Amino acid sequence: MAKEVRLPQLGQTMEEGTIISCMVKIGDEVKKGDVVFEIETDKATLEMESPADGFVKHILTELDETLPVGTPLMVLGDKDEEVPQSFLDSLNGGAPAAEAAPSVPAAEPAKLEPKPAKPAGKVKASPRAKKLAKELGIELTAVTGTGPAGKITEQDVKEAAVKPATVAVAPQSVLRTAAEAKLGATIPVNRRQKITAQKMLQSKCEIPCFYLTVKADVTDLVELRAKLNETSPAPPRGGVKISYNDFIIRAVAIGLQKFPIMTGQLEGDTIKLADTINIGLAVSAPKGLIAPVVKDAHKKDVKQIATATKALIEKAQNEKLLLTDLEGACITVSNLGAFGIESFIPIVVPGQCSILGVGRITDTCIPDNGNIVVRKLMSLTLSVDHKIADGAYASQFLDFVRKLLEDTSTFE
Repeated sequence: MAKEVRLPQLGQTMEEGTIISCMVKIGDEVKKGDVVFEIETDKATLEMESPADGFVKHILTELDETLPVGTPLMVLGDKDEEVPQSFLDSLNGGAPAAEAAPSVPAAEPAKLEPKPAKPAGKVKASPRAKKLAKELGIELTAVTGTGPAGKITEQDVKEAAVKPATVAVAPQSVLRTAAEAKLGATIPVNRRQKITAQKMLQSKCEIPCFYLTVKADVTDLVELRAKLNETSPAPPRGGVKISYNDFIIRAVAIGLQKFPIMTGQLEGDTIKLADTINIGLAVSAPKGLIAPVVKDAHKKDVKQIATATKALIEKAQNEKLLLTDLEGACITVSNLGAFGIESFIPIVVPGQCSILGVGRITDTCIPDNGNIVVRKLMSLTLSVDHKIADGAYASQFLDFVRKLLEDTSTFE
């Protein structure tokens, strides 16, 4: 019996996904649990598994197409089964279809020939095709669809656009990374960059922020970190190197326990506090900045946090993060110290109350009982949603975090 395979909701906040690769072709046999597509969401690239056994009869999507959750992607059936056109039409109409009646095996598998898109009535087109047509001013009713059941694809729109006039379309060879960028180049923006831009604009429009900055004397912390890393077994024998971020996440987690309003979000006339303390850590990944989340950070010591962050960073750099690795943070830590940045003002992530920007550690001369001593100082800048916390409360939180970083007994 023919059955459709639809785009599942792979995370609590997932609303749509982009098809970046298809692991099967028409005629292939798949088993339940086999990976059939790679899906990119606004947070991660995920593997989509087949929900059932069967043979691939039709693939209803194309690469780089962005689709809402629940969209039919593929049709599975028995080996010699012919899938009726009415079944495919019902899928393209958007409503879930009942299972098709079994067909009589033919000598050769029937092939579904693409049908031209109908010039009147509801036009069948992919979301990306609709978006491109709107941008280029192309009437979809005048475009002939070559996709399944006459569905208009993004490529159909591009071809329609270049017939009357030449339209500049970025070639595949366009440079895609900042490291390779050259003056005069046109660089396409990937999905993650687009989503990041949307969220940052949303933050600036909807979150009234204020900003607090302190400098923490981390001289003793620097010594403690060196000591712990010297005595820790070298990887891969179970040891893990502790970074400054691990100490900061630990201090922030303790601080959020003492100042829980800093975990909140405004819901109508109330502030909903987080059930647990999950802390995001901004990480540079191949497709752009991403912030995987250390779950239950308040229940972990520094070494456990170090183990968690190491695993998350490796997954981020290999594009293996799951949506569960990216959800639920109530604050984010962003450290640009490795780039020589002494201080900066980070932008609050929508859905969180604040974000902590961490600068590099600098040797600084400071007065001490009439003498001048050199101490290691680190700048901390906290951006705060004023809808949730006021200046006095957030200042106490940041000062408490500073004191924790300066007192190494916090981490012993």
